[in-house]
Amino acid sequence: MTREPNTRLADLFGLAGWTKGELARLVNRQAAVMGHPQLATDTSRVRRWIDMGESPRDPVPKVLAALFTERLGRVVTIEDLGFGRRGRATKGQSVDGLPWAPERTAAVLTEFTGMDLMLNRRGLVGACAALSAGSALSSAMHDWLHADPLLSSDAPRLDDPLRRDVAHNDAAGFDRYEAAPVGSTEIDALERSVDVFRAWDAARGGGLQRKAVVGQLNEVGGMLSYRHPEHLQRRLWGVAANLAVLAGWMSHDVGLEPTAQKYFVIAAHAAREGGDRPRAGEALSRAARQMVHLGRPDDALDLMKLAKSGSGSETLPRTRAMLYTIEAWAQASMGRGQAMRRTLGQAEELFASDKGDVPPPSWMQSFHEMELHGMQALAYRTLADHEPGAAVIAQRHAKQALALRGNDTLRSKIFDYISMASACLIGNDPEQADTYARLALVSIGDTSSHRTWDRLREMYRLTGKYAGFARIEDLRQEIQRALPTGPGKGRSTSV
Repeated sequence: MTREPNTRLADLFGLAGWTKGELARLVNRQAAVMGHPQLATDTSRVRRWIDMGESPRDPVPKVLAALFTERLGRVVTIEDLGFGRRGRATKGQSVDGLPWAPERTAAVLTEFTGMDLMLNRRGLVGACAALSAGSALSSAMHDWLHADPLLSSDAPRLDDPLRRDVAHNDAAGFDRYEAAPVGSTEIDALERSVDVFRAWDAARGGGLQRKAVVGQLNEVGGMLSYRHPEHLQRRLWGVAANLAVLAGWMSHDVGLEPTAQKYFVIAAHAAREGGDRPRAGEALSRAARQMVHLGRPDDALDLMKLAKSGSGSETLPRTRAMLYTIEAWAQASMGRGQAMRRTLGQAEELFASDKGDVPPPSWMQSFHEMELHGMQALAYRTLADHEPGAAVIAQRHAKQALALRGNDTLRSKIFDYISMASACLIGNDPEQADTYARLALVSIGDTSSHRTWDRLREMYRLTGKYAGFARIEDLRQEIQRALPTGPGKGRSTSV
């Protein structure tokens, strides 16, 4: 007992709108549903949790997490409630308990995906939550990411469910059926499934397969709670990192922003557990791209600084080039044209210097020349909001990207069409803008990507000054018809 209020729990309790008596009754009811009918909580005990910082015994934290998750419509973990695991020091952990102790990653992964799957059936994940600032995340994770990962065979496994007495309630957070060994054949199949999910996401967007990816990640979390031989454990952590990045990217793609950020952080932890610092840096770069998309480029730059420095010297030149393109996009969003051009120049040099003699990891195999041009087009088109002359260069890169793309990356192709059309509108070429905008509209209904709708709204805004042109007026009406108007319509509620 700390004798100090649990501010995290107090804040969530205020959002939930319960009385302390109501929460006590709900805890008892939910505990019975979860197999603990003997639990008896009262109002005074709830008051001690909130006002005096008392930490309840297991399984109460798990019960509370389920209740708040259901009530608030977003994933709420035990750490979100201000309850640390027994034996864990929490000093200096400023953002969502970061960094987690090594033995906590699998447990956090399993807990979060389980909550996400529960809420996904109701379509509520991500509501009523805020994203952590990039500076706070990077500050919390800096020292941890730069340190050597603890993945030695004699490392303490304090949360290993197979080393505990089954009678103890500490094991309440684990599914003992899942905690079983797997072999290389099973991991081969898991790695192939990641490739399938990744290809689907690139082709059609994140909406349709998000739940399947989260479910697969949940299964892998269960596997990781068993201690495998080191070479298998590393591969499992790699699968977990790849699936978590996909879950985060798909969540971002459909507008579940706080959920997406959590998955990116989980991915960075999983990658580092597997000793893959470049993958951890790439996961953080996804969080940075999310921040730029949401209009927070300063947070993106904070994250990119950590992503680049934390990736390690073993990061391939092509991976570093990709990281620089994201940094350039953030700089363009802030109108820093000179810095953006310098950063893109570094990206081009790094990309050209990659001789291909070292095979890229699976998660980098899609960053080809077309992706480089696509990101350059996006950066220059973004800069054109501040420097209209940049629109001409954006058009050139967009054309080069489109010339190289096939139909297996439909979402990226739509982004290129929109970048091209938007740059043409800024560059006073409404006729060519109309052509490329209509190419985007032809395919946009075949994806489940809220990000494409957000970019389409931005393009619609640019058509305003050409509203007197008959073709553009017709285009504006088509855009309005294409944009969704229901509950799942992305960031903006109107055009």
